Amino acid sequence: MNWLEIDKEYVWHPYNSLPSKTKILPVTSTHKTSIFLQSGEELIDGMSSWWSAIHGYNNPVLNEALKKQVEIMPHIMFGGIAHEQASLLSKKLVDLTKLHSVFLCDSGSVSVEVALKTAILYQKAKGLKKYKFLALENAYHGDTLGAMSVCDPQNSMHSIYGSYLSENIFTKAPALGFKTDCSEEIKILENNFEKHHNEIAAFILEPIVQGAGGMRIYNPQYLKKARELCTKYDILLIADEIATGFGHTGCMFACEWAEIKPDIMTLGKGLTGGYMTMAAMITSREVSEVISNSEIGVLMHGPTFMANPLACSVANASIDLLLSSSWMQNVNKIQDIFSQELEFAKDLKLVKDVRNIGAIGIIELKDDIYAQKIQDYCVKNGVWIRPFGKLIYSIVAYTIEEKDLRKIVKTMIAAIKSLEK
Repeated sequence: MNWLEIDKEYVWHPYNSLPSKTKILPVTSTHKTSIFLQSGEELIDGMSSWWSAIHGYNNPVLNEALKKQVEIMPHIMFGGIAHEQASLLSKKLVDLTKLHSVFLCDSGSVSVEVALKTAILYQKAKGLKKYKFLALENAYHGDTLGAMSVCDPQNSMHSIYGSYLSENIFTKAPALGFKTDCSEEIKILENNFEKHHNEIAAFILEPIVQGAGGMRIYNPQYLKKARELCTKYDILLIADEIATGFGHTGCMFACEWAEIKPDIMTLGKGLTGGYMTMAAMITSREVSEVISNSEIGVLMHGPTFMANPLACSVANASIDLLLSSSWMQNVNKIQDIFSQELEFAKDLKLVKDVRNIGAIGIIELKDDIYAQKIQDYCVKNGVWIRPFGKLIYSIVAYTIEEKDLRKIVKTMIAAIKSLEK
């Protein structure tokens, strides 16, 4: 059997059946912002590998960091042991986030699990029985059980896993639009805080952009009010910056749009520039001190590959590369191009809305039956995107060339037009 036959017979792909009900593309290599298929075709990557490859592929600086580290120490358990790359990375994250205590883990979903557990421990250490979480409708925080329990209760996987998930409290998501009035949603949020504050350990949200739950961009004022209410009711604020962190919205972290600091932040995706699986949960000094100085004393979580030296080394290199680059100007330019090109989709019959922020460009359709056809059209015309439901979107590497970015959007629009004929 060749490797493609093996894949077809044995490999279970994400959000798919086995064998796959959709076409799986055989990729042989990647370079910069291009994906090369076994057939010899080249695709412009409009997804930056699920929003993680912020510098593009095969960046020589990141490659060198991995090569250097693999000769020194590819892995070491983190229980009872420290190593330089983890220490350097933790200090970088502290300096960037202005938080204090860093827990390095395996993936975004795991960082959310750790954040939820930390919030429960914090409240328990204070002698409070607060085990529930407040979350937004349309939220997405990951695919593990705890993370799923704070995802949208209607359109996520709640219906599949049912009673296995913890029952949490959901509040209406802020209205769509960066400048749209969200006073009604803030009032509902206040009511939820007043009614449930004695049982809520933390309020978890994706700041400014709700990702896989709808690619919804909202007003920073909502985030600012959430911070005020969490402080008032002694409820922790967890900012899930896995998708929005490291520049995707035009700020280093989306919380900066509201000029607020959460009690806990989760990071992932762009953390290693898309090279290695890694995430982080970072808390304020107060959170870690309350837990550490209580009878509980410890954070009960310890992944085998926590603080993997290879991942830490490439994360350090990725952050240094980002900070030494003109990333903000690049993202602003990407935002301008998205804004220009998406204008041509506004009047299409199948289109409900277009929106963009930073390196994120979105077309929302009126119906959700076209995703596969649109993807097939884009691939046929040299562009890789992965639509879901009604959402045709692109989140690109900050290093993408203007002509390639314009081709991505033009091809997305052409794909929609092809359905209207």
